[in-house]
Amino acid sequence: MSTKPTTTDLEWTELDQRAVDTARVLAMDSVQKVGNGHPGTAMSLAPAAYLLFQKLMRHDPSDADWTGRDRFVLSPGHTSLTLYVQLFMAGYGLELADLKAFRTWDSKTPGHPEHGHTRGVETTTGPLGQGIANAVGMAMAARYERGLFDPEAPKGESPFDHHIWAIVSDGDLEEGISSEASSLAGHQKLGNLIALYDDNHISIEGDTETAFSEDVLGRYEAYGWHVQRIEQAANGDFDVRALHAAYRAAQAETERPSIIAARTIIAWPAPNAQNTEASHGSALGDAEVAATKKVLGFDPEQTFQVEDEVFAHVRQVVDRGREAHASWDKRLQEWRQANPERAADFDRINAGELPDGWEKAVPVFPAGKDVATRKASGEVLKALGGVIPELWGGSADLAGSNNTTIDASSSFLPEGNPLPEASPYGRTIHFGIREHAMGSTMNGIALHGNTRVYGGTFLVFSDYMRPAVRLAALMKLPVTYVWTHDSIGLGEDGPTHQPVEHMAALRAIPGLNMVRPADANETAIAWREITKRHTTNPAPHGLALTRQNVPTYEANEGVAKGGYVLFEAEGGRPQVILIATGSEVQLAVEARAALQSEGIPTRVVSMPSVEWFEEQDQAYRDGVLLPDVKARVAVEAGIGLTWHRYVGEAGRIVSLEHFGASADYKVLYREFGLTSEAVVEAARESIADVNRR
Repeated sequence: MSTKPTTTDLEWTELDQRAVDTARVLAMDSVQKVGNGHPGTAMSLAPAAYLLFQKLMRHDPSDADWTGRDRFVLSPGHTSLTLYVQLFMAGYGLELADLKAFRTWDSKTPGHPEHGHTRGVETTTGPLGQGIANAVGMAMAARYERGLFDPEAPKGESPFDHHIWAIVSDGDLEEGISSEASSLAGHQKLGNLIALYDDNHISIEGDTETAFSEDVLGRYEAYGWHVQRIEQAANGDFDVRALHAAYRAAQAETERPSIIAARTIIAWPAPNAQNTEASHGSALGDAEVAATKKVLGFDPEQTFQVEDEVFAHVRQVVDRGREAHASWDKRLQEWRQANPERAADFDRINAGELPDGWEKAVPVFPAGKDVATRKASGEVLKALGGVIPELWGGSADLAGSNNTTIDASSSFLPEGNPLPEASPYGRTIHFGIREHAMGSTMNGIALHGNTRVYGGTFLVFSDYMRPAVRLAALMKLPVTYVWTHDSIGLGEDGPTHQPVEHMAALRAIPGLNMVRPADANETAIAWREITKRHTTNPAPHGLALTRQNVPTYEANEGVAKGGYVLFEAEGGRPQVILIATGSEVQLAVEARAALQSEGIPTRVVSMPSVEWFEEQDQAYRDGVLLPDVKARVAVEAGIGLTWHRYVGEAGRIVSLEHFGASADYKVLYREFGLTSEAVVEAARESIADVNRR
């Protein structure tokens, strides 16, 4: 363990220190003006953030999306002013007016950083632990991107080499997701990842001794990280030269991710508020702000004070960023000349385009054969992987069950891994039994750009992923979840593994599109549609797939609209509409045959995706679910919460409103009343109810 960085090439002037103290004043004033927020950490972290944005990171404020940039992740999103002030100083488009509007309606400076809302914010952070896991995903994506475009280049010499910088807090490291993600990062030897641990010993309930006493660096050393600790300066502030040297040492470490622990004093140098839990999440108060400004040599009568000399000094980073960008462009041009085919791929992928004719690779399955949708998904993935090199992913140790392996001979593993299929640029990610980290690292991969990622586990374990899935929806990220074993149809593993409430709960997340295909052809068309949408209308998608075999029907392009008429009524206008999804479509088809034999014209609607269906115009939706046909039945092997709005007052829902059991899936469907006979009876009841009204 390294404890004392020995060298530094840092130029640190009085003007740099004045800029850091200005950042502290701006943080205090922003919180004081709105009356709420988190000033303390933004004050104590100001030197570290300034070092990164002004001295160390490769970035260009005039082009926030530059491919060659370093990425910065502020994992403790509550200290958003740590980031906002640096974005203002560096010239990313934030102005003093935006800091004055902190945490107010329609401002560019919401309480926690939001990707896509504020220029320069690389990820939405708020729930603690998510940010460091995002950073791990970004570091993984950077390596895979390098493998796509420049795998032979020596380390550090490719235009695609860059660093992921993160700041993490006690809270981040207490959350379990950070342990999952950090373990994965160490295993993957992500030498492009550097984290600063703000060891300030303060949480909302007071000193962290109330709940947190482990040897953090010992834990990270055991994970396989390069660890360093720096001490405070004599006055209690950051020792910026020691921090700079530690950062340089971390940059030089290419075989391991790095973490630097720094003991800080929250709200430094506030005379009375420093080192208190109150300064974590409350305004300091007018008197304390004034007293702190006096300590820092600022006029206590002024607010949001930025001296012209300081402003001119910090904005020089814009010119330095353009110079770095121009230098990178020159290196990229040299790479282009040496690698014309890879350059063509880079341009296509960077533009978000798919290869010409990629749709032809999507298989069509013969009708009449029973195939599990998880198996069909695996075949589609292999076909897409053959023509879309940027597509990669894996599973939370369930690849054989999820069918998520594009190429079994190509595992994404670092140099030195003993497995024969290991490659630092492999296609197959082994997330390990880390569902939560898988979800959030997938978010980081998507945020990094230039690849397309998917990840698999059992649907029931989407519970472990839910916070990351919610953030993917909030950020509109193009990630795909392959969730298999989607119902009691998985059978003997029993109620702990049988999802009952999960489809309804996932459909409740705004912006998440759930797709539960009825058969192999719906699965293929769903994958094709998801792949298209990730280019034109990014959003996370979840595929819910069967373990058991299900009948295969003729392919129908209506799948892409979310719901469509699978079988039309015969003998006249429908008297009843049967709506089904996933493995229960076959029950509706069987029930239709029985009802038709009784002279009841019956339409079957397959609705693999409620979200896609709701996107269609009213005319299309009315054409599928005829408004004048009030007799309706919905059937799904889960709670029926989704279907009330579709069946109406006279409709019926054949569902499962309780947990499952351990038995053969055919027994379970029979015993729990999920049968075609139950659908027929529900249809008769609905028709009778309509006739009584």
